[in-house]
Amino acid sequence: MSIRLITSESVTEGHPDKVCDLVADSILDAALAGDPHSRIACEVTAATGLILVVGEFTTEQYIDIPKIVRKVVTDIGYTGSEMGFDGATCAVMTSINEQSKDIAQGVDRTNANDSADSLGAGDQGMMYGYACNETPELMPLPIMFAHGLTARLTEVRKNEEIKYLRPDGKAQVTIAYNKKGIPKYVDTVVVSTQHDENVTHERIVKDIMTKVIKKVIPSKYLKAETKYHINPTGRFVIGGPAGDCGVTGRKIIVDTYGGICPHGGGAFSGKDPTKVDRSAAYFARYVCKNLVAAGAADKVMLQVAYAIGQADPVSIYIDTFGTAKFTEDKILDAVKNFFDFRPYKIIEKLKLRNPIYAKTTNYGHFGKEGMTWERVDMAEELKTALTGE
Repeated sequence: MSIRLITSESVTEGHPDKVCDLVADSILDAALAGDPHSRIACEVTAATGLILVVGEFTTEQYIDIPKIVRKVVTDIGYTGSEMGFDGATCAVMTSINEQSKDIAQGVDRTNANDSADSLGAGDQGMMYGYACNETPELMPLPIMFAHGLTARLTEVRKNEEIKYLRPDGKAQVTIAYNKKGIPKYVDTVVVSTQHDENVTHERIVKDIMTKVIKKVIPSKYLKAETKYHINPTGRFVIGGPAGDCGVTGRKIIVDTYGGICPHGGGAFSGKDPTKVDRSAAYFARYVCKNLVAAGAADKVMLQVAYAIGQADPVSIYIDTFGTAKFTEDKILDAVKNFFDFRPYKIIEKLKLRNPIYAKTTNYGHFGKEGMTWERVDMAEELKTALTGE
């Protein structure tokens, strides 16, 4: 049997980059809650004792940025000097301007009521979507296991099942695939978690193995020869913004498909839905998931590209990696017939002007229940169109 090893990683909500992403998305939600047409481009940096918020905001809603920052940081669990970071006492600095009028006129050329043709893309670029039949969520298995581990790290920390854990942490999972592309077993698991100073490495290894890894990864995927690296440096006391500077948008592969699918380069967090970096990537996932659910292919990748200020995409491309049940031309024709990729239509279809974004920040933007882009409500129509039945 020919084996391929594929690896994906995830990080906890206490990772410094994810602290920044959650601050940015929480600020975006606050703006959309009062003004659904807010234009927000929010960037955040976190370092020892400091959160810096910068960006371009055009909104009718007052946003209490320091209050939001402190609540986010405190809720994550950075609540004292022993953590190296404290939401109650950290400095919060801001530098906010309005959206450039040059960009604004391209995004909404009428400067009045949005319409399908007047709302142009907020930037040029290409976005990718992906879906496969490896998991019930139609996501790649490595990233789902990695997200499961980091979410579990947070759960056992907050419910005090493992009392000595601190907010920062990472996980990485390597899956062995056979030559047919079917996941067979877990080859390697890496978990690094911040912890109190006085706990022993041996206890950490035991607790993470029994209360995290074996609670997340089904036993059928764990073999006797599966390798485990738990806090492999031996010590992880200093973490979060005190251990490493955080910046929004640095975990784009964690946010998407764990490296299984290409990435256009545009981050998600802190961006309102007129930014196609976010909204078109969500829509591309929606299209791919419905195609797989319809039985069009076992795995589908879609690329869509835009020119700033233009409503219609400049290109749409799909790749089914040899798993298509129909010709790719026929599948692409169905995509173009059933899905409208203009930014206004994407926002309308997925209801993206609602304050939903803080829910997306951690443990992946895809594969989560309750998100509109995770629905498979077009699968039956697509199936009928493709099969002619």
